[in-house]
Amino acid sequence: MYPPVHAAAAPDRPAMVLAGSGATQTYAELADRSARLATWLRRAGLVEGDRVVIALPNDLRWGEIAWACWRTGLVLCAVNWHLSARELAPLMEDAAPRVVVTSVELAPTLRAAAGDGPRYLVVGESYDAAVAGTQADSELPETMGGRLLFSSGTTGRPKPFEVPPAGRHPEEVPVRSGQMMESLGFEPGACVYLSTGPAYHAAPLGFLQSVHQLGGTVVLMERFDAEDALAAIERHRVTHSQWVPTMFVRLLRLPDEVRERYDLCSHQVAVHGAAPCAPEVKKALIDWWGPIVHEYYGASEGYGRTAITAEEWLAHPGSVGRSVGGALHVTDEEGRDLPTGEVGTVWFVKPDADEPVRSADGAADLASTRGWGAVGDLGRLDADGYLYLTGRKGQTIISGGVNIYPREIEDVLVLHPAVADVAVIGVPEEEFGEQVKGVVGVAAGYEPTPELAAALISYCRDHLASFKCPRSIDFVERVPRSDAGKILMAELRGRYHAVTSR
Repeated sequence: MYPPVHAAAAPDRPAMVLAGSGATQTYAELADRSARLATWLRRAGLVEGDRVVIALPNDLRWGEIAWACWRTGLVLCAVNWHLSARELAPLMEDAAPRVVVTSVELAPTLRAAAGDGPRYLVVGESYDAAVAGTQADSELPETMGGRLLFSSGTTGRPKPFEVPPAGRHPEEVPVRSGQMMESLGFEPGACVYLSTGPAYHAAPLGFLQSVHQLGGTVVLMERFDAEDALAAIERHRVTHSQWVPTMFVRLLRLPDEVRERYDLCSHQVAVHGAAPCAPEVKKALIDWWGPIVHEYYGASEGYGRTAITAEEWLAHPGSVGRSVGGALHVTDEEGRDLPTGEVGTVWFVKPDADEPVRSADGAADLASTRGWGAVGDLGRLDADGYLYLTGRKGQTIISGGVNIYPREIEDVLVLHPAVADVAVIGVPEEEFGEQVKGVVGVAAGYEPTPELAAALISYCRDHLASFKCPRSIDFVERVPRSDAGKILMAELRGRYHAVTSR
C-alpha cells in the first residue's frame, strides 16, 4: 500500500498534521502533490537512482517530497538542516544530489555547501511554483525509491548508508519494518503517530514511511516541548509515539498539575530508542503511563535490532531486549565469544550469515564475515539472552588500569534535580592516565557553583563505588547531542583535548 491507494479509499483522511498549528494535509492532497512533484523531477531529467536532498525543518511538505521520490525510483537524502555549510559540504559530496529541496532561510547555506551542481527547489519560492504549475503525468512509470541517510557523527564525520530503490511498484513493497509495526499494534487506517523528533532522522523518517503505507496519520511536532507533546496526544488522539530518553527526563520534570492536565487515554504505545535511558527514568515513566513503553535498539546501517516490552523490561531492568530475527554475540577484541555477564563488543548476526573462520584459540575476523555487523557498542548478555549496553568503544575510561563505563555514571547524575543533561568523559591525568569528568547542563532554578559541583560528586559517591565517581564537574550551557539524543563525543572531547594539548 502507498498514499494513492489510501487517497482513493479515504481521500479526506489526514496523512500529515502539524501538532502545534493543526495544519493538515489529507491523503488526496498528499497523493496529488507528490505526483506533481514526481512529474517535475522526471521532467527535470532525473532518472531512477538519482538523489534528492531535503534540508527542511519539520513541515507538512516532508510527506509529499518523500513520496515524490519513493514513487518514482529516486533516492531521498535527508540531512540535518542545523549544520553549517562547512559541516554540510562533505555530506553533499557523498550524496551528489541532482536536486536540493530547502527553505528560503537555509538556501544560502545549502548553496555554499553543494555549489552549483544540483538544481534548487526553495520552499516559498521555486518549490511552490513547481508543484502548483506541474500537471501530474498519470502515465509516469512508478517504482519504489530508496533513501540515503547519514550516521549521527558522534565520534567523527557522519557516514552515509543507502537503501537502494526496490525495483518494484510501490504498492507491491511490504510495509517498512512490518513485523515491528504489527507487533506494536499499528492498525491500518487507524493509527495516529506522534513524531516528536526531526523528520530528517532515520527513525522518524522510517516511521513516516511505514505509517503512510498503512494509511495512518503522522502528527509532526514543529519542535519538541514536553507539555506540548502531552497536549498533542490529547488533541490529535495519538495512538503511537516515539521518543528519545532526554524527552522522558523533560516530561517527568513537569509539575504534577501539568502532567495531570491532559487526557492520554488514546495513547497505546510509546516507543523509544537511539540513546541509552537511565533505568530509574524509564521506571518512572512506566509508573506514569503504564506498560505501554516499548524499546528497540539497532544500528541505522541495518545490521539488526533488539526489542523489549515494558513487562519484559520490568523483569530485566536496564536491558534493551533480545535480538529480533537474528542472533547476538558479545565478543572480545579478537572476536571470541565472551561468557554471560562479561562486557565486550556487541555483534548482530543475520539469519543467513556465514560462520566465521576461527583460529585454534577461537579468534575470528568478524568484520569481514558476511552477515555480521557491529557499530562499536559495548554490552553484556544475561542468562536469558537479554542485552545490556554499557557504552561505546573509545568512550571507556581507563583510570589506573581499571575500565570505567560513562553510561553508569550518567545514569546516576541525570537523576539529580540540578542536572538538566550530562555527559561523562575521561580527561588526561598524569598519575592514572585518565580521570573521570562530568560535563553538566544545569537545570532551571540552580546555579553552576563550586558548591553544586561538590554536591554532585558527593551524590555520585552515595550511589557508586568511589573509583567511578567524577573527580571534577564542568558546567556548560548545553551538552552537545545529536537529534537522536546521542552525545556528540567528538565535539565534547575536542574541547578538552584542545585545552590539555596547549
